[in-house]
Amino acid sequence: MLTVPDARAGIGAPKAAEYNRDVAVRPFQPQFMKVGILTAALQELTPREVRDADPDRAIEDWVQFAAELGAETIQLSAALHPSETDVPPEAMLDPVANTLDLRQPFDATRAHRVRRALEAVGVTISDIGYFDNMLHHDAAIRRQKHAFMMRVFDAATLLGVDAVCGFVGRNVAHSMDENLRDFEEQFVPLLTEAKARGLTLRVEQCPMPGWHPGDAFHNNLAYTPGAWIALHRICERHGVGDQFRIHYDPSHAILMGQDTRSVFQYLKETGYAFLISGFHVKGQVIDARGLAAWGYGGQTLLRGDWKDHRPSPEPADQVNAWKKQTAFAEHELPGTARHDPLAYLQNRSVDWLDHQLAARELLGLDVAHTPLIVEHEYPKARVQDRERLTPILQASIAFIRFIDRAAACMYALQHDVLPAQGIPVQGRGREPFRS
Repeated sequence: MLTVPDARAGIGAPKAAEYNRDVAVRPFQPQFMKVGILTAALQELTPREVRDADPDRAIEDWVQFAAELGAETIQLSAALHPSETDVPPEAMLDPVANTLDLRQPFDATRAHRVRRALEAVGVTISDIGYFDNMLHHDAAIRRQKHAFMMRVFDAATLLGVDAVCGFVGRNVAHSMDENLRDFEEQFVPLLTEAKARGLTLRVEQCPMPGWHPGDAFHNNLAYTPGAWIALHRICERHGVGDQFRIHYDPSHAILMGQDTRSVFQYLKETGYAFLISGFHVKGQVIDARGLAAWGYGGQTLLRGDWKDHRPSPEPADQVNAWKKQTAFAEHELPGTARHDPLAYLQNRSVDWLDHQLAARELLGLDVAHTPLIVEHEYPKARVQDRERLTPILQASIAFIRFIDRAAACMYALQHDVLPAQGIPVQGRGREPFRS
């Protein structure tokens, strides 16, 4: 029996320790999240001339590559083919990948081939990612994007995948309030189609500041919790509330001066913690010098995306609109940024351990079925060479896996094991709404 000195009875006299009593013992049973990767990390893993002739070869190659990286699942990237898109790759900060090529119908034969490749290495598909502007101001371009989204929905159904991930977007010719009407008229029908197929549409919250050369920073309507709640209420009115969910990415919170714990706490307090059902694990590192020069909102003038007092028609100039972001921030591939407690408290870098703790403590997730998808957009490491990129991605995936396991173990110990025995948790921990 554990004993402690009893000062009243003299030094060394035995006394039962306060916590040494008969108690119910709960087993230590941590729950881990699956870790995967978005296939846009290496756009041309399969050479273009090979994949254009044999579209599903790109998926087969990526599934094998994912297994080599140690990923349990993939977010399968879909996009309009470079010959069909309205936004040339040169104008993008982070080019997308059409790993899933849908120029031709994705039928049962193609789906069987993909499933066979997945089963051969034990990798799954968490969801299909198609990241585009569903509220585009040009009606013809918008119809093209919606038609492609329908093909994505159909492919997901054939593959037995229950979710698609993407953006809401914004009509830049309208105010944000007017975009609520656009959402109701143009995005809700997509959710109706998703519901008919048994799908959920997970919306990523990137504000997409460089999507347009105008002054607007928020070019994706679903950029923050206040907007998610407003949009979900619209969805509920149309019977598609269960189809609208959020694919949370902490890098975008950092970009807007937010921290994950506060975001999750706000959702919990307002009764909307259920909205988050997936994660992109991508960081953001705020450059203090850039912030001093331009503040949050980034470079607002002399960017180079305007020529002769109008938006430049050249894609190489249009990419400069992203200086609204890159003037003060740079994406982090998880694990590539130094451990920086001060930056965490100032919301200038992602506190990965607290991110995973807060998710468990505040969101009420089905942890075993919630994917952590590594999204690689760290510019200096965006090498498109398999040999060079392999150890970089292996390290990042391993980093996230072990961070999640550390958080899972802390959560199980502090929320299950210790409380069952009446033993208090020590310290205060990070608090929401306080930097």
